[in-house]
Amino acid sequence: MSALLALQDVSVDYGPVSAVRDVSLEVSEGEIFGLVGESGCGKTTLALAVMGLLPRSAQVQGRIDFQGEDVLALPEAARRRLRGDRISMVFQDPEAALDPAFAVGEQVAETIRAHRPVSGREARRRATQLLTEVGIPAAERRYGDPPHRLSGGMQQRVVIATALANEPALLVADEPTTALDVTIQAQILALIRDLRDRHRTTVILIAHDLGVVAQLCDRAGVLYAGQLVEVAPVERIFDAPEHPYTKALLAALPTRAHGRGSLPVAGGRVPDLADPPPGCRFAPRCPVRMDACERVPALTSREAGHVTACWHVEAEAAA
Repeated sequence: MSALLALQDVSVDYGPVSAVRDVSLEVSEGEIFGLVGESGCGKTTLALAVMGLLPRSAQVQGRIDFQGEDVLALPEAARRRLRGDRISMVFQDPEAALDPAFAVGEQVAETIRAHRPVSGREARRRATQLLTEVGIPAAERRYGDPPHRLSGGMQQRVVIATALANEPALLVADEPTTALDVTIQAQILALIRDLRDRHRTTVILIAHDLGVVAQLCDRAGVLYAGQLVEVAPVERIFDAPEHPYTKALLAALPTRAHGRGSLPVAGGRVPDLADPPPGCRFAPRCPVRMDACERVPALTSREAGHVTACWHVEAEAAA
């Protein structure tokens, strides 16, 4: 599969705050790529950089190629045409993403008319079709409902319908199931998988829940304090993780083997990004840190499709 999206040495700074540092990765056409890590590790910031939705105070460096075009080099008018058309985003809070003053169907139709030269009637027909496709019952009748008349799960389906309105090549889903109960979460994940299968839409799924990533994603990248520390097929992430941070995340997953009592945790917390530690940012919390960790490790491959940025892993491989 060819790369639909390629990030090269992407960094995002807010003044003295280094939110994302030198991230390079590729996302292939038609795949679901998971981006995982604790809160504050830069997942949403990286997604907003791809979308061109960061505030003016953000300083973005590097290159973001989408379908062979550097998004960062585009003028703002061209980025605006790109958003909602070829790239769309599903935000984690559907209630905040929907305008309470307008009917949900009209919000979907508005997205269509913003990018397509269609009549109001055609936009309504297409919006109703999309609402039906994402599982809104009696979509024609619910078209005129304001958001507050829909449950959280139904609101998230409307947000997904809006994101899919112009059949984007890339869908960025920022923790789309965070506020939903387990049953609705499973339905939303199944919906995303079904949409990928039917429309060949490429999906970047942002999550802090590795269980969600295991269910849905083909590959996953692990971010820690703005640094990309591991990328691999999902099976490798779960069966043979290499980076100590990835291992710590997996160890904290509840399983039957844990029995009663507390789950394992990685000591410490994500560092202050205004004053991050030198080198590997996980080093202060790492149980296998070494002197070399004061230098930034490069992503290195030892298995096909599996790359890790860790001096300890390199030392073990050399031994």
